[in-house]
Amino acid sequence: MGLLKRNPFGHILYLKKWLIRIFAALTHRRYRGFNELQIEGSEIIKTLPDTNVLFISNHQTYFADVVAMFHVFNASLSGRDDNIKNLGYIWHPKLNIYYVAAKETMESGLLPRILSYVGAISVERTWRAGGKDVSEKRDVNPNDTENIKIALKDGWVITFPQGTTKSFKPVRKGTAHIIKQYKPIVVPIVIDGFRRSFDKKGLRLKKKNILQSFIIKAPLEIDYENDSIDAIVEKVEYAIEQHSSFLKVIPAEEVEEIEKLNKLRQWEY
Repeated sequence: MGLLKRNPFGHILYLKKWLIRIFAALTHRRYRGFNELQIEGSEIIKTLPDTNVLFISNHQTYFADVVAMFHVFNASLSGRDDNIKNLGYIWHPKLNIYYVAAKETMESGLLPRILSYVGAISVERTWRAGGKDVSEKRDVNPNDTENIKIALKDGWVITFPQGTTKSFKPVRKGTAHIIKQYKPIVVPIVIDGFRRSFDKKGLRLKKKNILQSFIIKAPLEIDYENDSIDAIVEKVEYAIEQHSSFLKVIPAEEVEEIEKLNKLRQWEY
């Protein structure tokens, strides 16, 4: 690899590789050591094409979720089966992995700006600004969807279609529009245990000995031509287990706890 070779967003790949290596080394024990990341479905990762793959997931922290995905994806591609043992898998990381993140979050400090270089596609949320919901939604920035298109053409994209770390919030229709327009392979991921392990930013370890789960599901079956936006939204909600019907099978005390957590997170990004 040439030292100055760049990706479509102008990021130097050699620098990006070293940033991924460093962050992986610093965070590995958060998922294997202080806590234990239980993975299912890693064999699916090995079957995916190199480009035009969209990962959809529920969201529990700003950064710990994405970091875990970088670990799991690279470990799986290096032959690990449902584990991230032996950090050697990160020596040759997949460099065309991107993740969608709120622009205001990625510009909130030095560390987020460095993490942005690793692969963030910063987008302006139409329904939220300055940490608060806005009464009138803004127009979608066409550059945001164009950047997602570029990222899908170059590699894999991770998105959190609810746009928040609050549980059981509606899936944003923007994700469905992206799926319908660009026709990626859509791979659902369901995570749990992250909000108990980390603070809401996912930077500080809050509690040890938490079982973190990371389930990779088979790609969604989508009729890109005939499925409506609402139908795709519903498929996504069911796939990441955030459809309102899932609340009916959760014990009442857990539902109450979820509601309390959501209220505590009302000022989150």
